[in-house]
Amino acid sequence: MQQKNLAFTDIKAEGNNQVVVTVPDPSKNGDIVREIEADFGQGWSVSDRGTTLVATLDDATANQLRDRATEQAKQIIENRVNAFGVTEPIVARQGGEGTYQILIQMPGVDDPERVKNTLNADSNLELRLETKGTSVYPSRDAAEQGLKGLPNADQNEVFPYRERTAEGGGGAEQWIIVEKSVVISGLDMRDASGRQSASGSSNYEISFSLTPTGATRFAEVTGKNIGEFLCIVLNGEVKSRATIQSQIHDQGQITGSFTKRQAEDLALTLRSGALPAKAVYLEERTVGPSLGADSIRQGVTASIAGLLAVIAFMLFYYRGSGINAVLALILNLILLLAALVMFGATLTLPGIAGVILTIGMAVDSNVLIFERIREELRNGKVVASAVDVGFAKAFLTIIDTHVTTIVSAIFLFVFGTGPIRGFAVTLVAGLLANLFTAVFVSRTIFMWHLNRKARVESLSI
Repeated sequence: MQQKNLAFTDIKAEGNNQVVVTVPDPSKNGDIVREIEADFGQGWSVSDRGTTLVATLDDATANQLRDRATEQAKQIIENRVNAFGVTEPIVARQGGEGTYQILIQMPGVDDPERVKNTLNADSNLELRLETKGTSVYPSRDAAEQGLKGLPNADQNEVFPYRERTAEGGGGAEQWIIVEKSVVISGLDMRDASGRQSASGSSNYEISFSLTPTGATRFAEVTGKNIGEFLCIVLNGEVKSRATIQSQIHDQGQITGSFTKRQAEDLALTLRSGALPAKAVYLEERTVGPSLGADSIRQGVTASIAGLLAVIAFMLFYYRGSGINAVLALILNLILLLAALVMFGATLTLPGIAGVILTIGMAVDSNVLIFERIREELRNGKVVASAVDVGFAKAFLTIIDTHVTTIVSAIFLFVFGTGPIRGFAVTLVAGLLANLFTAVFVSRTIFMWHLNRKARVESLSI
């Protein structure tokens, strides 16, 4: 309305879906209505009430906006939760139609307040040029006076700033005049990470990289303003003020008196985007470990029972060769647990289910090999030749079965939620370990047994 020279007294939002415009002269109401309808778009209607114009968003469009905002918030929260490194988190919509709620479950988190603050943190990062011909002012009033003296005062604004001390802490509050035009914003962020300051101090800084379009704009502005001050404005406060020494392209740092946790949390917030609407926490529950411990204890008991049953069957059915299968199976489990420890995975109930399935598939490979060896022995081949041919013929079958199962597990990991992903990770790790133990370890044991004598006439299989 300012650009179109349409006079107004006040503009304010009322309720959840109305904008009220108060005008001194109703004669221009027709022009104002057309501007509002063209600017606001579909779903808005404007009623003319004389000196008051009321723009109202219809319920259907409002619900679409709420639903879209909830979905966007769910994706952003999921990105932030995943960046915490939580094992098998669950982020899902909750409630029926017209309910805009998100359920978040984060196993193993011991600092809920930190998580809540980070998940709902606003992250409005802007890099702006400090207004030429101005300086750092000791008070807001002094900065406002300096702003009024500028020929283009409406294109600049005042922000607070705390200059870092030599010890890395924040000094007295000061004020800076910066240009309203934003060089780049948080939307131009490609990545951000917290790291210790390169200056050698104990403080931490946030290193960021930009998207190609953001980097192009950044390089153009910094190239034209070498020697000027560039201000990093975060959530309405200047966090850092530095002289542009040369043209800057696609990487930079936010420096300040950040602790390690503050730097990591800020970097996490920046790289996962800003929430489209503020989230309000309706309910919080903290569940103790007793129930989970009982479930895991029962799962471990089931695993041990299944393992013992499989060992008993292999020893009974394949006799001496069953010892070979048992050794390969135990090594398979050791490698699987080692992989889980190396990747920092938590053995939850779905993971235990993956371990139990791995036990069955591990001996399945040995069954394929042993049956091939038996078949060659029945055809009259000597033991050494039967073992070689048995492993050779079973190898491709073992590869086929494992590859198809791994492909299925990969799809479970890509499209599944937290618990399903835990099952997929455990299953893939177990299958890869099984390829090694069933083919290489088991064959090595057979070769060791056959080489103990000049000629082995029989094999306990």
